[in-house]
Amino acid sequence: MKYRKLGKTGIEISEIGFGTWGLGGNSYGPADDQESITSLRSAFDKGVTFYDTSDLYGNGHAETVVGEAFKNDRDKIIIGTKGGLLPHSGFEMPMDFSAEYLRSALDKSLSRLRTDYVDLYLLHSPTLKEIEPALATLREMRKEGKIRSLGVSVRSPNDGKQIVEQYDVDAIQVNFNIIDHRAVENGLFGLAQEKGIGIIARTPLAFGYLTGSLTGKESFGGIDHRNNWPKDQLQRWASAPGVFSFLQNKDRTPTQAALLWCLAQKEISTVIPGMMNLDHVAENTAASSLPSLSQDEIEKVFRAYKENEEKFYNKSFVKVNPKEEKELEL
Repeated sequence: MKYRKLGKTGIEISEIGFGTWGLGGNSYGPADDQESITSLRSAFDKGVTFYDTSDLYGNGHAETVVGEAFKNDRDKIIIGTKGGLLPHSGFEMPMDFSAEYLRSALDKSLSRLRTDYVDLYLLHSPTLKEIEPALATLREMRKEGKIRSLGVSVRSPNDGKQIVEQYDVDAIQVNFNIIDHRAVENGLFGLAQEKGIGIIARTPLAFGYLTGSLTGKESFGGIDHRNNWPKDQLQRWASAPGVFSFLQNKDRTPTQAALLWCLAQKEISTVIPGMMNLDHVAENTAASSLPSLSQDEIEKVFRAYKENEEKFYNKSFVKVNPKEEKELEL
């Protein structure tokens, strides 16, 4: 496993992190806690030190699982969690970023995580008008020693750029993958690097559709957020790995190619694929030990993206107007 700095915080994290959204059991269908803990421990054994979670995931259950998995190894891992976004279904996102709520939310997160501090605390998908007062609360909690660093998990790359331009944050979490280059195209990555702000790349596998294992015709059981998306959109995502098949070979799976693409961006501190079982852990973590993409491969990805961008998204559903765009991830 290779490691990178989280911006200018001085915190070093594994370049492959562990996204725990699915471990909450209410976003990708039911999750078995023992399997989740086994997966978390396996990732730790393979060198993963960064674990991304939220009080939203399973209404705090993912945090509880992380706390249980690492109750004896807290000082050996880096935990990032989020607060302010309230339980919901579909695309409407209720929120509360008041000082009272954030303080209460963090205390509850700390209890579930079995710790008295988190290494990174992020505002979870706030609107731009919520940013300034909420960050003031986070700065107070940092002074109190409850958090080491702070930032925002942004609604969109355009929001992320405005936040980086206007506010002093340590890290930004943003959508980025081989079929979503918005954070590069709008200058967010470059600006963040210039200011020493860490970048956490989420949705690197586009809800599993960049693994090459889904067709877009699946019917997901239980509570699975992918049921909210039109079939046409799911099929568009499922077809994407074929566009980038030139990255795949006997030593590199579609999943690993997608992760290596993210890691090819030097501004990124860590990428956080979801991992639900030991097979996911083995495949995802192995990407860090593979040779990096060549410059020729990187340039071919950019060209293929430009040539096929219109095919990846149903623009009547995912709006392209920055003021109206529907975000692709929490």
